[in-house]
Amino acid sequence: MIDRWTAARSALRGPSVTYGVIGLCSLLFVIGPVSGLNPSYGTGDTLLAAQTVHFERWGVIPSELLRGSPRALLTPLTALFVHGSWLHLLGNMLFLYVFGAMAEERMGHVQFALFYVGCGYLALVAYAAANAESDHTLVGGSGAISGVLGAFLCLFPRARVTSLYPFLFFLPLRFPAWIVLIFWFTLQWLAEAQSTSTGPGVAYLAHLVGFGIGFLYAWGRFRQAARVKAQAAATEGERQP
Repeated sequence: MIDRWTAARSALRGPSVTYGVIGLCSLLFVIGPVSGLNPSYGTGDTLLAAQTVHFERWGVIPSELLRGSPRALLTPLTALFVHGSWLHLLGNMLFLYVFGAMAEERMGHVQFALFYVGCGYLALVAYAAANAESDHTLVGGSGAISGVLGAFLCLFPRARVTSLYPFLFFLPLRFPAWIVLIFWFTLQWLAEAQSTSTGPGVAYLAHLVGFGIGFLYAWGRFRQAARVKAQAAATEGERQP
């Protein structure tokens, strides 16, 4: 009876971490200076100055992070929940909504939360290490969400997901997850290979690192569990008359 009640409560909560991250990121963006919806930050040059201070306070600055100051070491955590534009926010939250729920269900709430933060932190640190002299700020949960995509590819390669493709006039099409995610990874790889700018832009390297960490974690953590489950099922089948 207790087990049934626990299962029912868990099902009722759903992917609480995924929805919690989406809600928190959205709330912080709306009340912050970047959304343009909070009149307390002013307009024009005053608003631009507030946005610059906002990014410098909560975002990762590679040159400062690698100096190892306590405050700078915390910025990869705060940067995960800060976004640079409406498009940045909506794109990240859409990917998290589509792929996060099933990954969280498989991992469990606590493990998924730690996984999300860990992937995001390591992805941002890797980007900072590769751009050690950069003074440009880096914000966003793209590294963490890329980790979720990598884990999803490992855990649910045959699942079918609906995606929007700009070059197909944003038609909603359903494809197996492995096709969508490998296509996405290839685009990130090509974009990173062709990137020559040292200024602010999309941190494709953080995407690649996060994706790789997520895939390897899911493969190492759940491969053995899947094997044991398969062996148990085969043993039970052999006992059937």
